[in-house]
Amino acid sequence: MSGSDLRVVLVGWGAIGARVAGLLAARASPVRIVAVGVRDTGAKRQGLPPDTRLIAGPEALEGIEADLLVEAAGRAALRPWAMAALARGWDLAIASTSALTDADLLADLRDQAKATGAQILIPPGALGGIDALAAASRLNMDMVRHEIVKPARAWAGTAAEEVCDLAALTAPLTFFEGSARQAADRFPQNANVAVISAMAGIGLDRTMVALTADPGATMNRHSITARGDFGTMTITLENRPLAGNPKSSELTALSLLRLIENRAGGLVI
Repeated sequence: MSGSDLRVVLVGWGAIGARVAGLLAARASPVRIVAVGVRDTGAKRQGLPPDTRLIAGPEALEGIEADLLVEAAGRAALRPWAMAALARGWDLAIASTSALTDADLLADLRDQAKATGAQILIPPGALGGIDALAAASRLNMDMVRHEIVKPARAWAGTAAEEVCDLAALTAPLTFFEGSARQAADRFPQNANVAVISAMAGIGLDRTMVALTADPGATMNRHSITARGDFGTMTITLENRPLAGNPKSSELTALSLLRLIENRAGGLVI
């Protein structure tokens, strides 16, 4: 690695973090992962980049030089790692966007970023067209609706099991309709992405979200409909589930990869 490589601290070595690191290595991206934050530094980790430090908490960031911290460890990990990174003037990329339903946390992060001149970066996750939605929101926008359809098994272990028998479904069932804030707060692993469409558009409380379990689905489908002074748009994506984590999509890891490579490159698209 050259001295000009983007220096990254990656927090989390689950399906998303490991996939992002693997893709960066495979693509020979000008990025150096200088440290990986995990809860247990004694556990075996497959595929770690060479010469990467394993650290157990944000206090271990002392003495590490980095440009960007990428959080992919779950909403509970966000505050301590994010505040530590922003305090050092590092930019911050957030994968666990469901944590931003906490208005106090979001305000604290923005205040810290302003104080040190750092940037908070929200990748589009499993979505496309977020640039168009964010541009359209510069004028009056009447409505945004985000529908999320995933295979029934992808909702296992979530609050969806409180309202339906996922294993017994024979047809698609929409088991939740409400605001993006409610969806992401109640289903943080599956509806994390609703925070992204909400923040790009008309906010967490005005963006409406519908969640559906489909026993016949093999992909994770997102459909966003928006209407406003700009006109109307409908964006639909069908994403392959991420290997090792059917609650997320391959595109979630790819969007983080793109964000990191954009920070490292001279040309940004």
